[in-house]
Amino acid sequence: MKVLHFFKTYYPETMGGIEQVIFQIAQGGAEHGFSSEVLYLSERGAARNETVGNHITHRSKLDLHVASTGFSLSAFKDFAELAKAADVVHFHFPWPYMDLVHFATRHGKPSVVSYHSDIVKQKTLLKLYQPLMNRFLGSVDRIVASSPNYVQSSPVLSRFRDKVEIIPYGLDRATYPTVSEAKLDFWRGKVGSKFFLFVGALRYYKGLDYLLDAAKITGLPVVILGGGHQEAELKAQAARLGLSNVHFLGGLADDDKAALLTLCYAFVFPSHLRSESFGISLLEAAMYGKPLISCEIGSGTTYINIANETGLVVPPRDSVALANAMLALSSNPELAKIMGENALQRYLKVFSADSMVSAYASIYRRLLQES
Repeated sequence: MKVLHFFKTYYPETMGGIEQVIFQIAQGGAEHGFSSEVLYLSERGAARNETVGNHITHRSKLDLHVASTGFSLSAFKDFAELAKAADVVHFHFPWPYMDLVHFATRHGKPSVVSYHSDIVKQKTLLKLYQPLMNRFLGSVDRIVASSPNYVQSSPVLSRFRDKVEIIPYGLDRATYPTVSEAKLDFWRGKVGSKFFLFVGALRYYKGLDYLLDAAKITGLPVVILGGGHQEAELKAQAARLGLSNVHFLGGLADDDKAALLTLCYAFVFPSHLRSESFGISLLEAAMYGKPLISCEIGSGTTYINIANETGLVVPPRDSVALANAMLALSSNPELAKIMGENALQRYLKVFSADSMVSAYASIYRRLLQES
């Protein structure tokens, strides 16, 4: 059984949460009876049959980028050819251009949509896109959400309940690098060991301005790993606040990220908008056995982080509450240790990559039987 994944970007172009989910599904497919190929858009131009991990990827030339949506003339032909050779097409939402390709190519294959997030920021464009979006979601065979929390709070998913299934995202610790003692010693020398870590792209919905305010209140060391559009703005805020306790590291290699996840005292994830539908880096921290701090935004973040069990949950956009949570963990190492152990056990029970891949394989097989 061959599955074609279609998304606007992929490794090695970008290293975000959706890319990680696609990677984990593609990597684990062989043990569950399917192989995966990935088609994505790239400024580097078109290419076929490149290898990422143990699976094949294809690039279509990115021609235009508007409102976080990539467009490509050549992708219509590329998708049609690749879909013809596939048994199942697996879309990753949201990406309005994908909807156009789906209808224009008339591929006729069983289709699955991983619904990664509501469209939150582009409210005006959403009004224009909504008829196409509803038609697209109505036409596919299955829609998969990553948590029951998001299904309950999404006005879009509520309209398609009859075809929605829930498969939590999963990670495989074996796909993460083993960190050398030399690497750990290097980062201990740079940032110490009792620091609060954030990992992720520096985007508008991540709530990092509130984290900087909380760092000012607490004086606790904070390490921010990642780059993005808000990097200059956040660094300017940190300078205004005189934050010598905050370290911006930019983007780093996977072994550096693994070292920081190993060393950190706790993980803080202040995302305050529903664009954060799940939080892969929050799950990574749970996988490393770290106590978690996140905000209640009606999404998968509080499906990963159970309040007062795996960590602390605070209201969004509340720097004081965020600061108090950081202080509570900092002042109580025993509590932090227990919550970290609980976070690891929840990861093992609910969020393994094998469980995710097995559940998707089941959907693929059912769709082929139905077709």
